[in-house]
Amino acid sequence: MNTPPRVSIGLPVYNGERHLHAAIDSILAQTYGDFELIISDNASTDSTGEICRQYARQDARVAYHLLPENVGAAENFNRVFHQARGEYFKWAAHDDVCLPTFLERCVTALDAAPRSVVLCMPRTTLIDSAGRVVGDHDDELDLRQRFATGRMAELAVKILSCGCHSIFGLIRRDVLARTRLIGAYVASDTVLLSELAAEGQLWEIPERLFLARIHEDCSHRKFKTLEEYAEWFAPRGNGKYVRFLRTKLALEQVKGIARSSMSPLEKPLCATAFTAAWTARQARIDGGAMKQRLFRRLGLRGKAAAGAAQSVSTNGAAHQELDVSVNQSVN
Repeated sequence: MNTPPRVSIGLPVYNGERHLHAAIDSILAQTYGDFELIISDNASTDSTGEICRQYARQDARVAYHLLPENVGAAENFNRVFHQARGEYFKWAAHDDVCLPTFLERCVTALDAAPRSVVLCMPRTTLIDSAGRVVGDHDDELDLRQRFATGRMAELAVKILSCGCHSIFGLIRRDVLARTRLIGAYVASDTVLLSELAAEGQLWEIPERLFLARIHEDCSHRKFKTLEEYAEWFAPRGNGKYVRFLRTKLALEQVKGIARSSMSPLEKPLCATAFTAAWTARQARIDGGAMKQRLFRRLGLRGKAAAGAAQSVSTNGAAHQELDVSVNQSVN
């Protein structure tokens, strides 16, 4: 068997013909070239398969796999990881773009970092369907605290409003293999990030080397309801955990802490720190929503209503649709 590459990149895709060329081209143009690109086609019905086979013929680093039926986004994400051979792993979306030094900067950072650092991710710029820059976005998931309690408390405050771009960062594959990967429920990528944070530090690289594409067909905007989003995420899940999604996410975060490699003494401390920060955040959000409803009932307008609306939003970024829908779901 040939020598495994240092980096494995997994690209799950379904009907991605519109932006797929740009995504793959940006990966193959990386200044760091010791990688494999694993593409899993979730039974696309457009020209996705033809596009991928063409790249596989032209570049030996590209491996294309076509699934006989649509298994849902969650399972397809996990399939590309299970085929990875590299020391480091990265997920790639079919509609995002990585600037040329993305991999180089992340590999260099992880190589130089202690084993306690499990993920590196550059900062993000938002682009539209045509590739035009529409603004910068800061996830602010630079979790360098030495102890997991500090990392988990900060993550609890930020995780549903950050955009979760860090899931597309470069991750130590052996650490990722100890997690439950992407769960078959909406927003399970937030749970995965918390499992990684329980295992070690998440570093943010200051350069903006990741272009996240915001367009009408992206998963954050394509679906009108959480039930539709859940069906896309896991068709066999039948929309479970939508009504009580916030509770589901909190419980899964705590489960992740319990199954982590932390010491028996650290686990309850970490779970307590996370739960306290999560509960305080949800209370602030619910309080803001109550104010908003009250202002609407009283017919107030102007600065008071604007201020109430602002209290619900955490940073106003373009990737916040999921945060709003999750927190408006009945719990």
